[in-house]
Amino acid sequence: MTNPVYRVAARGRGAHRTISDAVAAVPAGAVIAVAPGVYPENVRLERRVVLVPEQGPGTVEIRPAHGPALSVAAPDCAVRQVTLQGTDPAEALVRVEDAAGLVLEECALSHGRIEVLGRPDAPDAPETAELPEEAARLAALHGALTADLVEDLQDPTTGGVLLLRRTRLHGARHAALHVSGDGRARIEDSTITSVDGIGVVLSGTARVVADGLRITGSSGSALRARGATRLAVRAARLTGPGRHGLLAQDTAQVLLDDCLVEGAAGSGAQAEHEARVDLTGCRIVSPGGSGLVTGGAAQLTAQDCRVVAPAANGALALGDSALALADCSVSGSGFSALHLGERARGELTGCRVTGSEEHALVVTDEARVRAEDTALSGAAMCGVQVAVAGAVTLTGCRVTGGESGVRLLSAEESELTESTVAGQRKAGVELGPGARARLTGTRIADVGSAGVTVASGARLRMDGGGVFRAGGTALVLWKDTDCAVRGVRVDTAGKNGILVGDDASGTFEYCDIRATAFPALHIGERAEPRFVRCRVFDCAQDLGTAKDAAPVFEDCTAHGVEQSVLPTATATGPGPAAPARPGASGQPSGPSSDAETPEGGAGELADEGAPEAEPESLEDLLTELGELVGLERVKRDVGGMVKLMQTVRRRREAGLPAPPLSRHLVFAGNPGTGKTTVARLYGRLLKALGLLAVGHLVEVDRSALVGEYVGHTGPKTTEAFNRARGGVLFIDEAYSLAPAIAGNDFGTEAIATLVKLMEDQRDEVVVIAAGYPDDMDRFIGSNPGLSSRFSRTLLFEDYSSDELVHIVEHHAERHAYKLTGEARQALSGHFAAIPRTVRFGNGRTARQVFQEMTERQAMRVSELDAPDADALMQLSPLDLPEDALTH
Repeated sequence: MTNPVYRVAARGRGAHRTISDAVAAVPAGAVIAVAPGVYPENVRLERRVVLVPEQGPGTVEIRPAHGPALSVAAPDCAVRQVTLQGTDPAEALVRVEDAAGLVLEECALSHGRIEVLGRPDAPDAPETAELPEEAARLAALHGALTADLVEDLQDPTTGGVLLLRRTRLHGARHAALHVSGDGRARIEDSTITSVDGIGVVLSGTARVVADGLRITGSSGSALRARGATRLAVRAARLTGPGRHGLLAQDTAQVLLDDCLVEGAAGSGAQAEHEARVDLTGCRIVSPGGSGLVTGGAAQLTAQDCRVVAPAANGALALGDSALALADCSVSGSGFSALHLGERARGELTGCRVTGSEEHALVVTDEARVRAEDTALSGAAMCGVQVAVAGAVTLTGCRVTGGESGVRLLSAEESELTESTVAGQRKAGVELGPGARARLTGTRIADVGSAGVTVASGARLRMDGGGVFRAGGTALVLWKDTDCAVRGVRVDTAGKNGILVGDDASGTFEYCDIRATAFPALHIGERAEPRFVRCRVFDCAQDLGTAKDAAPVFEDCTAHGVEQSVLPTATATGPGPAAPARPGASGQPSGPSSDAETPEGGAGELADEGAPEAEPESLEDLLTELGELVGLERVKRDVGGMVKLMQTVRRRREAGLPAPPLSRHLVFAGNPGTGKTTVARLYGRLLKALGLLAVGHLVEVDRSALVGEYVGHTGPKTTEAFNRARGGVLFIDEAYSLAPAIAGNDFGTEAIATLVKLMEDQRDEVVVIAAGYPDDMDRFIGSNPGLSSRFSRTLLFEDYSSDELVHIVEHHAERHAYKLTGEARQALSGHFAAIPRTVRFGNGRTARQVFQEMTERQAMRVSELDAPDADALMQLSPLDLPEDALTH
């Protein structure tokens, strides 16, 4: 039976003049056809009706003077192809009341939101609720959870129910769609744009299913589910939200399938409190924060998802939360790709992590991670770092590239099983002081320095696997270690095969060592390791020992060894067995007995086995300082400090108390004035004076010290400080740690951490804080501990025009160019004419000018038929930058 049709028109016989009049007059089930026009009224549907335009979409607009354009108080109502426009974006434009139902199809809504209301104290819907066909399809896709999302539109016992189909919402404030209480909504192929707030928000026990939803330009999160709500979304495109793509809170449960979250200012998807979020086939692209975040006691699982270029972490788990990733990829992270802290738990299966600016995986505090068949590659720092009381279990994983492979700094035992660590610039696996690790069938290959390093107090259990083509020593053990190594193969090490440091011990059974550049085994002073049925192959020498070493060998053999000194060995290579002695046949044997003993940090052990570098003389370094262009005041200051420190060293050697001396410095100057160059030279000078062990420079800025959330900054600052142990920590633009405007800034935490570390390790690290002169005063004054530790400031003045010419000449000489006299004169005039604003780069400007001159000279010379060597080398006034020729 066809429902009767009633007309609304401004004129005409039998037509109602307003929509409200028609709604009040027609029977339930009627269809109301509305003539073209703008209707300034508030329409309220109190019985089941269908509202349609008489002449198609876009011809009917409801525009009230105030209040909702459409209120629905009856079940099973429908409005199709109508435009609704409000006057206040912060107010409801469409309101579906408790127990009402509305189909809103092919409509255009602007300047107001949709509200779907329900009972605020309604119980959760039953798990077996009846579903329309579309929701049933999502239920099959997402599983049983979706089965309680949507009630039938005709059921008057539920909260408000909305079906939003092929509809556009634009210009709302606070939220575009809010489903509250026990309200229900289903969204199909609809668009939400330009929301000053949240795109879709659920509260209470609301249920929403969305398919083909597009949200663009929300100032808040695109989707927010809180309370005990349920949300299932398929094929959504969430673009440019001002906060998160998805925010799930309280006990909300959210399912996203085949969704794209692009350009979120915050996280791509974030779960808090006790929320649960399940992602399948989703893409999180270029979020301003982290890709996936979970905290509190929330759970987040992701299957076959991609996180691309997050500004912070690819995935971050804190609190007591759980994070499970399966067949997911994370690439291009600005911070560590995966970071789990506090008491979080993580499961990784079949994942691929590439290209993070920090670590690929960080497990810290009391967090735990289990990873299977997962590849971690291309991290700027470590592939895996475990700190504080964290632990990781890697099974069938591959860690490639980065500075170090796996760095373990926790006393909780971590495990690597049938995994591969390869291609690191430094060590493959590092155990820090007190760390615990079990390696089973694990392969370390093609690393730049040591394969495995075990610092003081650490415990290693290594069974099977091996170390292949290590640039340094394959396996380094230091004192007080507890090591048991069995069935491990070492092949082609750039230094020793196994180095047992001073006072160390350990048991090595059934190990093979082949093709080492240094003696296959080196035993340090007073070391007492035990070797059982180990074999040495194809080495120049099998054993080197230091003073008072007491190794024990049982049934060990050497094969193809040029000079075998292995006690009781069955030697098949040339030369008889001989008493153990270090350095036989002129081969380096590792650290000499009088070499400086490392303190046991894993990073320090990576270079063990190397012959000592030729020490730099103080005179040569001071000459190098004197040859720097300009900086006369800085040179005098540094020279004076060197003399003072020489006196300090001599007093110590004479048994006299040393005067108070702070080696930490403030370098105040504009960019390009040579601060980094002098800092690097200062570290080498302190090394030559015997006041620093290494003298290297570690350069950092605010981003390397300050984290993005509570608890991240301290460990990050500590890690940077530890990398500088034995050398200089150079903090560029240090004033950025103390913003001019006070507030909740993690920079103050970084400063507090630095002050403590400078006190605790005052003899191991020199800190240089650099920046603009005026701003550095604010930095020093931001913490009382800084002024006492930074008692000396070196002022780096801007270069004069003649000094800048000398810098260009220096670059020219290094690259086999010559400046003519005319070029020097023109260049001096060019530098004198450059305004000395904050954009002036000093030495950097000189370097850029030189580069531009070589490019212009190349273009000029390319037009010559047969330029001789002088022409190829000569830089003339014609090669100066374009603007210089007009000065």
